[in-house]
Amino acid sequence: MKATFMYGAGDVRVDTVPDPTILEPTDAIIRTVRSCVCGSDLHPYHSMKSSDHGSPMGHEVIGVVEETGSAVNSLRRGELVVSSFTFQDNTCVHCREGFHVSCLHGGFFGGHGIGLQAEYVRVPQADGTLVTVPDTDGTGNGSEELLAGLLSLSDVYLTGLHAATMGQVGPGTTVTVIGDGAVGLSAVLASRQRGAERIILMGRHTARTDLGREFGASDVVAERGEDGINAVRELTGGAGTHVVLEAVGHRPAFEQAVGVIRPGGTISRVGVPQFKEAPLGGPLFLHNITLTGGTAPVRRYLDGAIPQVLSGEISPGRVFDVSMSLAEAPAAYAAMDAREALKVMLVP
Repeated sequence: MKATFMYGAGDVRVDTVPDPTILEPTDAIIRTVRSCVCGSDLHPYHSMKSSDHGSPMGHEVIGVVEETGSAVNSLRRGELVVSSFTFQDNTCVHCREGFHVSCLHGGFFGGHGIGLQAEYVRVPQADGTLVTVPDTDGTGNGSEELLAGLLSLSDVYLTGLHAATMGQVGPGTTVTVIGDGAVGLSAVLASRQRGAERIILMGRHTARTDLGREFGASDVVAERGEDGINAVRELTGGAGTHVVLEAVGHRPAFEQAVGVIRPGGTISRVGVPQFKEAPLGGPLFLHNITLTGGTAPVRRYLDGAIPQVLSGEISPGRVFDVSMSLAEAPAAYAAMDAREALKVMLVP
């Protein structure tokens, strides 16, 4: 089969490797219907040290069940399924409390030798990781809009929803979303779904912020740094917003969040941190600011989100603006790195 590997910064290749097989009774094998490149995949694309042994890439996928291990009970061959970007048993104490990324028997795709930008995938802990899409024919031949929406639930939309959930976005709240990437735009959509009164999107790429407005942003602030902070403060009469959803992961974005949050507010961050230190002292303590967020437990939200996509209540798959074949994965990475694409969907 074909699968994507990264051998160093900027060095992405599609190799031919053996098809995966069942290794544990709790495994399943799925045939990929759609996968994609994530913004977080660009971090190693910029910084990974060169190696003779490529690292398997990809952590988002929807597919059709081909084979199941002897201990798998909830899945049947031919079913269309959505995978979270982590694998988990969905039964341990941390899973039961809604933090599946900390599963005692879990792990992350893209690590553990399992990349999801591939034609076939071995899924550990399949019962706890894969969620069946009801009322589909199991061929994976749905409309592109439907497939894109379902694929967005593997990570990006539900990461945005997690940011809004942990930030306690709700009716009457004003929200600032920092970042106009796919996660930031998903956070806008999720905030609208949760009833936010006003959503300010901080981003400067017009095509993206236009989609943000369609998703529910009431205002767009293109400025960064102190200018951006002052613009948000002006929009809110000097008060700042109740919630800030930080979807970038770089220190300047975190500092913007601190600058626009109002006293008693909540900063919820889901951008993968690319810094070792950031201000946690004076302003946060003085103004009773809550800092929350983290890696999204996608499995926590999948059962509720799949029906929303199927019914058309939400269309989070609109963040996919380019489709390429799996064989074109190196070009997909390059396009996203050059900001020629917001998020690329890969078709086997």
